[in-house]
Amino acid sequence: MRAKIAVAVVSAALLSTLTVRVFAHHGFAAEFDATSPITLKGVITKIERLNPHGWIYVDVKSQDGQVKNWAIETVGPSTLARRGVRKDSLPIGVEVVVTGYRAKDGSNIANGNMIKLPDGRDLFLGSTDTGAPTDNNRPPY
Repeated sequence: MRAKIAVAVVSAALLSTLTVRVFAHHGFAAEFDATSPITLKGVITKIERLNPHGWIYVDVKSQDGQVKNWAIETVGPSTLARRGVRKDSLPIGVEVVVTGYRAKDGSNIANGNMIKLPDGRDLFLGSTDTGAPTDNNRPPY
């Protein structure tokens, strides 16, 4: 009897952690504003290749000379790899132009759509199935 109770308690604990993980993953509309597109020009300071979303951090200089660090959400590393974005594709210190959509709370966070590299290449960073606005130039994956 004690073994059955122990199994039930452990199972319930495991299931509760799985549901937390599911709720932690959000759709585009939960955090970002599709009516607030943004274009940022700045220098990459940090890359986090995480699941379910990666992050690119960019220092952006405003017109008054202040530098603000922006966090740009991307898809996960496996999706980026399928699109040809490798670890060495986005080196720290490179100036880029990022387009995307601002966070609803007005913070320096954006959902990345495209990133333009100094060599002229455009890389698609965004999601295709989360409710983000569509862009005819992006790949279907």
